[in-house]
Amino acid sequence: MPTLATTTAETSALKTRLKATWESGDYGVFARHLEKGALEFFDRLNIPSGLRLLDVGCGAGQLTLPAARKGIQVTGLDLAANLVQQARTKAAEAGLTIQVDEGDAEDLPYPDASFDVVMSLIGSMFAPRPELVASEMCRVCRPGGKIIMGNWTPEGHIGQMFKVIGKHVPPPPNFPSPLLWGDETTIRQRLAGVKDLQITRYLYPFDYPFAPAKVVDFFIEYYGPTNRAFGSFNDAGQKALRDDLTALWGRNNNATDGTTRVLAEYVEVIGSR
Repeated sequence: MPTLATTTAETSALKTRLKATWESGDYGVFARHLEKGALEFFDRLNIPSGLRLLDVGCGAGQLTLPAARKGIQVTGLDLAANLVQQARTKAAEAGLTIQVDEGDAEDLPYPDASFDVVMSLIGSMFAPRPELVASEMCRVCRPGGKIIMGNWTPEGHIGQMFKVIGKHVPPPPNFPSPLLWGDETTIRQRLAGVKDLQITRYLYPFDYPFAPAKVVDFFIEYYGPTNRAFGSFNDAGQKALRDDLTALWGRNNNATDGTTRVLAEYVEVIGSR
């Protein structure tokens, strides 16, 4: 398994690719269909107003804005410059005071013990060095504060989707799969210093008013990882990837009326610093 000894050059190159990936497509548009599941996750947390919250991998602000509306002192951070700007613009338009920073989950630009809650919903799991993600989330959380994550599982729908993409575009060989953040044994190893760790499986709703084939096209246009993978192929390769993804969404679709409803498994991770 890769460690901190992984070369600086490899890490730097991968981070450059990751940044380009998440700046591809338009996650702000993509996330509109994810609001229901994100709010279900956030509402369960019952974070009191007045607390200092860091949202790592905040995207275009799908949770930073609801948090601010509840009176939480929220700071958002994301690797993608375009999403940071979208989150700032949305906050300003809503009249909300939110600090949104461009930055790296492996090197958080905040002093020790800056936050009461450090949270990441489907965000920091994609950073290539999970040991740094874990240590940084703990470092900036005050003693007694909460560490919270929501991560796709390897077995769930999104885990299956990444495996399909990986058959067409092999993942980097020298870094661990992001999906390991959805494996309970691995989570407990990485967050060994976090107290009272609770790991609970939930289903995240993906609801679209159109059929699975159009869902795949929506992912290809707006979701960075799918957008970049698709763009790397010629016509034949693009057709093969689209066909495999359409078959997956069709298999897991629970709707029978021409729309799409897929429930994607993830783990909610909550512990105390």
